[in-house]
Amino acid sequence: MIRWFFSRQLNAFERTWNYDAGYAREVLEVDPMALIAFMMVSGVLGNRKGAPPAARFAVSLVAVMAEDCGPCSQLGVDMAIAAGIDPKVICAVAQRDYAAMPEDMVLAVRFAEASLAHSPAADEPREEIVRRWGRKGLVSLAMAMTAARMYPTAKYALGHGQACMRLTFAGETATVSPKLRAAA
Repeated sequence: MIRWFFSRQLNAFERTWNYDAGYAREVLEVDPMALIAFMMVSGVLGNRKGAPPAARFAVSLVAVMAEDCGPCSQLGVDMAIAAGIDPKVICAVAQRDYAAMPEDMVLAVRFAEASLAHSPAADEPREEIVRRWGRKGLVSLAMAMTAARMYPTAKYALGHGQACMRLTFAGETATVSPKLRAAA
């Protein structure tokens, strides 16, 4: 019964987002409780309080691109656009075109890049995030980065990962430089 229910959920997700959830089907077949636990952890990490949606989508995209999974990155782009974030701004995040991003997103991207690099350069944007959105905003961004990395990590470990080279933003395709992915 659990397999049937989650299989239907995966079908709906795939149709909605034009996304191959084959890795999740594999986990469902092998260990349904592992999939449930994975989804629960992801849901808990997907804390949506405290920081503006655009900043959360920005850190999520930087984090998922750091894991180098094209389909996961495309899913993040599509979800951001569906949430009302301007496709041109999401493209700017993916290409690290800081001049084309609003100030809040520049802050979020710089914070995500430095945090993912384990760099002390994260201190300054972290302090600014706390000043603007409080500790709750900082937690929200940290959890968004963590959740975004879970999926491509699991996909690559299961043999379903694919490299990210091009992303589509509301019908417009843009090439993503490997250098930018590595910098993330």
